[in-house]
Amino acid sequence: MSQSVIHLEDIRKSYFIGKNELPVLKGVTLDILKNEYVALMGPSGSGKSTLMNILGALDTPTSGKYILSGHDVSRMEDNELARIRNQEIGFVFQQFNLMPRLSALENVAVPLIYAGIGKKEREEKARHMLERVGLGDRYKHKPNELSGGQCQRVAIARALVNDPSLILADEPTGNLDTKTSVEIMEIFGRIHASGNTVVLVTHEEDIADHAHRVIRLRDGVMESDKLNPVKSLAH
Repeated sequence: MSQSVIHLEDIRKSYFIGKNELPVLKGVTLDILKNEYVALMGPSGSGKSTLMNILGALDTPTSGKYILSGHDVSRMEDNELARIRNQEIGFVFQQFNLMPRLSALENVAVPLIYAGIGKKEREEKARHMLERVGLGDRYKHKPNELSGGQCQRVAIARALVNDPSLILADEPTGNLDTKTSVEIMEIFGRIHASGNTVVLVTHEEDIADHAHRVIRLRDGVMESDKLNPVKSLAH
């Protein structure tokens, strides 16, 4: 039986404005298996950003259970959540979120500092990851010396450097032109092919088409959960 990386059980999330409760997620239950490639879609206000934040241990559910690689994330304190974010989850954001004063190599190595890994090993791992995304010759460059696509490659290398259970990408091509978007999605395809579990949040159908499974949210509930027939057969 395939192993679940993500197990969500009746996840609910509400925000409170004064005494008024605003329910955003209204009971989401799903499993994402090891080495699945999933696109999470939904219109504005559907709850997909809130769900992404919960999956990334950036927020906690109001109720329900979230198990990530055997860890019950839904019951964790802040310090435990920080450790899970560092060790189990690789993040790729639309805005890249690189540190402008650091080189590409130093940016990729940041998660390894928090993991307590020594300088020599950090640099070796970071350089290997930059080579993996095709930036082995740009490791000394700072973000302002790189194109948008190159910055996103640095961000992907940083997401991979701790060998996480889950790669979580939030609109990773949102700031890129069409040609560069295709190149970035090819990298995600290679990441998935090498054994990583990838969850991609997007509102673009052509980006979601790269995934093997598409989950759609609407009004805080799962509207549909379908396999991409072409990708699934290829897989």
